Amino acid sequence: MCGRSVEINEVLIDEASLQKRVGEMGLTITRDYQGKSPLFVCVLRGAAIFHADLIRKVDVNLLVDFISVCSYGDETASSGAVQLIKDLEMGIEDRNVLLVEDIVDTGHTLSYLVHTLKGRNPASIRTCALSRKDRAQLDVPIDYLGFEIPDVWVVGYGLDYADRHRTLPFVAELKPEVYS
Repeated sequence: MCGRSVEINEVLIDEASLQKRVGEMGLTITRDYQGKSPLFVCVLRGAAIFHADLIRKVDVNLLVDFISVCSYGDETASSGAVQLIKDLEMGIEDRNVLLVEDIVDTGHTLSYLVHTLKGRNPASIRTCALSRKDRAQLDVPIDYLGFEIPDVWVVGYGLDYADRHRTLPFVAELKPEVYS
């Protein structure tokens, strides 16, 4: 880890725990989507690693698409205003959609995405998140949740700070002095 380790406070979810939980989620999703061909929508960029691991654990014929939104900009707190950066390439009308997110912080982003995608008339829309902070402001249903985490800045396994630390194989708390 070299220089990156000086910015990490502590590991919250180790690599083995991540892989175990992603496998469990994959089994549940496989069961729930048996006989269907769902569209897994990855929320870029944070969910990319989680999404890639998850779809390899799901044993159904599935499709993949990507969407990108911004609610943080260059800040360390969500503005609450969500901006669509990259839209889906596939139509979702009459499709079973699973929205795959890295983290539910305030809930604004997931709420925006669910509302936006519901307006496109999918057959169903469910949500899947690797993690949810215990400070979520909006009560957004998460159908498949990996981990509840404390209200700290986390990095690793796709999660970042200023586009750094995404490739760590675990989820860790970033030292507050790094982003303060």
